[in-house]
Amino acid sequence: MKDTAGNRYILVTRKTRLEELVMRFNTWPQAKFYLEHNQMDTHDYLEEHNTYIHCIHRAENVLRERGTYHRIERDFLPNYLFDPADIVVVIGQDGLVANTLKYVHGQPVIAINPDPARWDGLLLPFEIDDLAAIVQRTENNKCTCRSITLAQAETNKGERMLAVNDLFIGPKTHTSARYGLTYNGRKEKQSSSGIIVSTGLGSTGWLQSILAGAMGITGQSSHPLQEGISWDDKRLYFSVREPFPSRTTGTSLVFGEVSHGNSLVLESYMPDSGIVFSDGIEKDFLNFNSGSLLTVSIAETTGHLVVS
Repeated sequence: MKDTAGNRYILVTRKTRLEELVMRFNTWPQAKFYLEHNQMDTHDYLEEHNTYIHCIHRAENVLRERGTYHRIERDFLPNYLFDPADIVVVIGQDGLVANTLKYVHGQPVIAINPDPARWDGLLLPFEIDDLAAIVQRTENNKCTCRSITLAQAETNKGERMLAVNDLFIGPKTHTSARYGLTYNGRKEKQSSSGIIVSTGLGSTGWLQSILAGAMGITGQSSHPLQEGISWDDKRLYFSVREPFPSRTTGTSLVFGEVSHGNSLVLESYMPDSGIVFSDGIEKDFLNFNSGSLLTVSIAETTGHLVVS
């Protein structure tokens, strides 16, 4: 058997709903009282929590036997330094897998569905019983990985953010964003509720709601991107949300494809409250205020999700 003593495994987890309630109310009895007072089923919270924690303990036992492992929670991902030789194991929902993929640097990610009866798990090909075998295949470079194209947003100050599903560029609250958009050699001043940039993986998510709204308004029954694109497709798509036409703002550049050699450039006209975040994590953001130039392109980093 291969000596695995030098391997390092990173186990990525997140807080359960029960744990988040305990943080809010200090104790479970207080949280339980709040739920019951509002006629909510506390059993569901307990069952979900216990199933998840049991899955984590089983994963820890598997990884502990194979080498050094570290467990980190989602909130610490932005500041964690992954080693190129790490094998990353994620236990959680699809969102946690996406959050992890954008902070690693090409290392294989093994995603475990802790509760198949509860979560569909598009990005969760394995269950906890599969972990030992798939880790061994990954160690021996015999696993199959699916490549995922990432989006990148980079400021003129050198700050960078990656996205596995999508980027949001716009106002911090429900106000209007003001910016200049440059695409395909054309520039336009715009006012909108923000811009969404979707990857292949994200093309069946947020982008679909935008397409559905557009088709409903125009009376169309289909769109070429209605089924999305491949996860590894080297294309991104941007869509301007609720563009507002006025004397000083236009609506002619509201949708387009970003590929290699064809980036999207944005200049902020907002004195404050402009932000960029990715994959729904608003706590981890870049400021996008007056003086900021943002270039959106395909990232050099590629995600690798182990699938067999």
